[in-house]
Amino acid sequence: MVTRGIHIKRAGKNDAALLSDLSNITFIETYRGSCPDDDLLSVMDSWFNEEAIAKELDDPDDLYYIAFIDGFPAGYMRLKEDNTEYPLATKYKALQLKRIYVLKEFHSKKIGAALMSFALQLAAEQNYELLWLGVWEGNDKARSFYDKWGFKDINQPYKFYVGNTVHIDRWLTKFTEK
Repeated sequence: MVTRGIHIKRAGKNDAALLSDLSNITFIETYRGSCPDDDLLSVMDSWFNEEAIAKELDDPDDLYYIAFIDGFPAGYMRLKEDNTEYPLATKYKALQLKRIYVLKEFHSKKIGAALMSFALQLAAEQNYELLWLGVWEGNDKARSFYDKWGFKDINQPYKFYVGNTVHIDRWLTKFTEK
């Protein structure tokens, strides 16, 4: 998919190093200051290392997409049909938006909007009834972004651990349009 100089492509195993880099940078940009650096590093070491991401890329149901602007990797998202964390998702054919991150320097370039539009289109095309995600309640920018896209907070806070630091996240849902 190409929109306004933004190209989105499905990531493959050869993209593990790039995704590791994007994940680590955007995670620091998002969470630095919300917890001790040791907690950030522990998450990055376990979730965002190249080997962990390569393993996820081997799973055909684990969908990574990278957004490029003028050929430069600017952000990514991860989608998965995984209803183990969110109890209401078992009532619907649901797709989880596990991650959507854009490098800070590209926040004003509509990369996030292109990724979200792509995710909603993909969900509708594959007959998912619901797209759901968890968002840290301290991330006002992300919460505002999801609100603009019509996601609803279902008022079920839950604990999300960044290392030993507890963040409170919120479940958000959006029914797909067909």
